[in-house]
Order: sequence, then structure tokens, then C-alpha cells
Amino acid sequence: MNISAAAGVAGLPVKTVRYYSDIGLVPAPARSAAGYRSYDEAAVRKLVFVRRAREFGFSVEECRELLGLYGNRHRSSADVKRIATRRLAEIAEKQRELQSLHDELAHLVSACRGDRRPECPILDGLVNPAPGAPGAWRRRRKA
Repeated sequence: MNISAAAGVAGLPVKTVRYYSDIGLVPAPARSAAGYRSYDEAAVRKLVFVRRAREFGFSVEECRELLGLYGNRHRSSADVKRIATRRLAEIAEKQRELQSLHDELAHLVSACRGDRRPECPILDGLVNPAPGAPGAWRRRRKA
């Protein structure tokens, strides 16, 4: 199938399919006599694999490693689990960060009267984050 059809089946933009091929994440497809890229079912499965892995937030390099394990019948599932466990820990950390941001912003919103007065705890909180607020140390460190 041509690149447009393969991209459609894989749920990816054509530009992304080309990019994955150009960086060697998925093998370069065979070319037709007219020079068009021709994708077989195995190539489309790999594109779907990469799309799903990227949805989980795996980096391109992690996708490359996972694809290598996918294609290796002598792999150890422990290797796959190690990569997935590391990503799961990163997701959990991001959830904690987002919850902290949510809590801080909710506090600022509830502290703001939302009236005609110029005083606004939300703006004050953006300029002067509370100690321990998410990213507060980064802002102070850069200043």
C-alpha cells in the first residue's frame, strides 16, 4: 500500500511516517517502479506499534529499543518490563506534578475575589510563587 494508505491504517500523519522512516525508526519501505513508497502489512504493524508507544510517552529512542525487542524472538520480557516500568514511574511523577499545579492554581482561584478591584492573588501567585510551589525553585534559581 502507498504511504497515504499506510498512514491512514496506522493512524499517523504521512509526514510522521516519512520522519520515522528517515530516522531509521522503521525500515525504509520498498519503492514501486514509479518510485512511490510501498508499505506491507508488517511495516504498518510497526507503525501502529510506534504510534501506540508514543501515545504512552515513550521517547523515539525508547521506541527504537522496544521495536528491537519486539523483533527479537530471543528477548527477555524483563527487558521490556524494565523500559515500561521506568516510563510508568515517569508518568506517576508527572501526575504528582500536575496534581500539585492543580492544587496551587485552585487555591489561587479560590483566593481571588474576581471583582472590579485591581488586587489579584492569581497574578501575585504567578509573580511570587509560594515556597514549595511547583517550579518555584526553578524560577528562583534562574533569577
